[in-house]
Amino acid sequence: MADTNSASSGFKPYISPKDLIPEFTLKAILLGAMFGIIFGAATVYLGLKVGLTVSASIPIAVLAISIFKKLGKATILENNIVQTIGSAGESVAAGVVFTIPALLFLPGGRDYFQYFQIFVLALAGGILGVLFMIPLRRSLIVKEHHVLPYPEGTACADVLVAGEKGGNLARKVYYGLGIAFAYKFFMSILGLWKDVPQYIFNRKSALPNGTINGEITPELLGVGYIIGPKIAGIMVAGGVLSWIVLIPLITLMGDNLVTIFLPGNKLISEMSPREIWNSYIRYIGAGAVTFGGIITLIKSFPTIINAFKDSFADLKESRGNNKVVKIRTEKDIPLVFVLVGSIMLVLFMAVIPTIPANFLSAVMIVIFGFFFVTVSSRIVGIIGSSSNPISGMTIATLMATSLIFVGLGWTGDVYQPIALVVGSIVCIAAANAGATSQDLKTGYIVGATPIKQQIGLIIGVVVSVVVIGFTLLLLENTLGIGAITPEHPNPLPAPQATLMATVIKGLLSQNLPWGLVIVGMGIAAVMELSGVRSLPFAVGAYLPLSTTSPIFIGGLVKWFVDKRRNSAADSEIGPGALFSSGLIAGGALTGILIAVLIGTPIGTDASGKEISVMDKLNTGLHETLGAGGDILSVILFFGLAVILYKFAMSKEDKI
Repeated sequence: MADTNSASSGFKPYISPKDLIPEFTLKAILLGAMFGIIFGAATVYLGLKVGLTVSASIPIAVLAISIFKKLGKATILENNIVQTIGSAGESVAAGVVFTIPALLFLPGGRDYFQYFQIFVLALAGGILGVLFMIPLRRSLIVKEHHVLPYPEGTACADVLVAGEKGGNLARKVYYGLGIAFAYKFFMSILGLWKDVPQYIFNRKSALPNGTINGEITPELLGVGYIIGPKIAGIMVAGGVLSWIVLIPLITLMGDNLVTIFLPGNKLISEMSPREIWNSYIRYIGAGAVTFGGIITLIKSFPTIINAFKDSFADLKESRGNNKVVKIRTEKDIPLVFVLVGSIMLVLFMAVIPTIPANFLSAVMIVIFGFFFVTVSSRIVGIIGSSSNPISGMTIATLMATSLIFVGLGWTGDVYQPIALVVGSIVCIAAANAGATSQDLKTGYIVGATPIKQQIGLIIGVVVSVVVIGFTLLLLENTLGIGAITPEHPNPLPAPQATLMATVIKGLLSQNLPWGLVIVGMGIAAVMELSGVRSLPFAVGAYLPLSTTSPIFIGGLVKWFVDKRRNSAADSEIGPGALFSSGLIAGGALTGILIAVLIGTPIGTDASGKEISVMDKLNTGLHETLGAGGDILSVILFFGLAVILYKFAMSKEDKI
C-alpha cells in the first residue's frame, strides 16, 4: 500500500528506491554526532539569551557537503544522515532551555537542577519525539507530499541535491562563523567596546526611565536576518511597548505612591527600569505570551483534527497490509518497537526516585506528548520549524496539568516540579518531532531510507543530551540564568523558562497577579484584532529591548536586500541566510567559550578574590570611554550589519 501511494502521487525521489548506495556509514554517523554536539551547545546559549532558536539542518547540510569534499567523496544520502543526526541536537536543546531552567525558580526545584536529571528529561523527551512521529510519517510526509511543503525540509533537500553539482557556497557559513568569533572576541573577551550600548531617560524627563539599548552581538543580528523584517519588526514593537511606553507610564504614575504597589517589593520611586520590568512588566508579558500561544494553538485546531483523522486511518491501513514487503524508502522502525519503547520510557520516568514524577504525571506525558507531537509535526509542515508555537503547546500543557493538580488538591510546593516535568518532556518531544518531520521530508525527497534516518535521530538525541546538561550547568554557574544576583548582575534572561515557572507558581499557589496578567492578555488580543500575530509581539514585550533591537536591525538588512533585488530572493539557501547561520553559530559558540573562561580560575588577587582567565584577558577599555563608548559600539555594530548586507548581495554560487 505504501509504494502504491507513492506511485499514484507521481513522485520520484532523487535516488531511486531500487538504488543501494552508501547511507548509514560510520563517517556520516560520527560527523553528524559532532554537529549534534556543537549545535546543541550553541542552541542552549541562544535559547537562554533570546528565547527562540533557528533550524540547524541547512547549515549542517552545507557544512557536511564541504567537509566530505575535503576528506573524500560522500553520497547525497550520507550527507542527509549527517544533517539528520546533527539537527536532533538543536531541536532537543531548544525544548530543554525553554523549560528545564524553570526548576531554578520553583520551590525545591534547584535540587533537581542537576546533570543526571537534565540528562534523563532531555533523553526521554527527545526519544519520545522521534518515536511518536514514526506512525505519522506516511500520513504527513508521503500522503500529503503535495499539500504540506515542510519549508526547511524541502530547502535542505535542495541543498543536498545542489551539493552533488559542486561549488563553494559553504564558505559563506565559514566566513560568518569566523567574523562572528573575531567580532565577539574583541568586544566581549578583550573588552574593547561595549556589549550593550544604552541610553536611559532621566526620571524627571517627559519619558522617565525610558530605555533604549541593544545587545550588539553577531548571533542576534543573524537571527533577525533569518526570521525576516516582518517578525523582527513585530518583536521589537513589543519591546518598544514595554521599555519606552509601559515602564515610563508606571514610573509617572508610581513615583508619587507612598506605599508599595504589589507584587513589587519596594517603592516605584526607588526602582530602576530593570526592577520595574521584573516586578510588573514580566507579568504583563507572561499574560501576552500565554494568550498568543493559546490563540496560535486554537488557529491550528483544524490542522490538528485532520492530522489525527489521517494518522488513525493510516494505522488501520498498515495493520491490514502488514504482510506487504515494503520498498527501501518505505521502511520505518516497526510499530511494536515504538509502542514498547514509549511505554518503557514513561514507566521509567514514573519510578525513578530522583525525578519529580508519579504515575499520573506519566500518563499525562503520554497523552499530552502524543497529542502535541502530532500537532507539532503537522504545523511545521505548513509554517516551518522556526515558527512552530512550542511555547503555546507547553503553556497549554502546564495549565491543564496545573488545573488537574488543583482539582486533586495537589497545590503544595512539592507538586510544582512535577508539573514542570510533564511540560518539559512534552515540550522537548514536540520540538524534536517538528525537526524530525522536516528531516523525514528531506529524506523523502532525496530518496533516503526512513528507518536509517529514525535510528540516526535517536543517535543524535543520545549524543547531544550528553553535552546539553554540561552546557546548561556551565552557563548557570558562570553567567547566571534568569535571576539577577551580586555574582551574576547580567544573567542570561531565559525568557521561556521564567515564563513557565510563572505559570506553574501562579496556578498552583494561586497567587498570580492576575490584574497584570489580564492586561497582557488584553494587549495580545488587541494585536490579534488588528491583524498582527500576537505571539511574536508578546515575546518581544517579554524580552529586554536590548535583545529585540539588534534582531530588528538584522531584519532591516534582510528588507534592504529584498528591496534591492525587488523580491524576497535570498532564500533559505542564499548567501545572506548562510552567512547569518555562520554568525549565529560563531556568536553562540563564542558565548560558551566566554562561560568557560569565566569559570576557569587562575589565582586570587590581593584581597583573596578569585581571578578567572576572563579577568586576565579583559582590558576593560570600554569602561573608560564614557558616552563615546556607546557611540563607538553602535558604529561597529552597524559595520557588522554592512558586512552582512554585502555578503547577502554577493553572487549566489552553487554549493
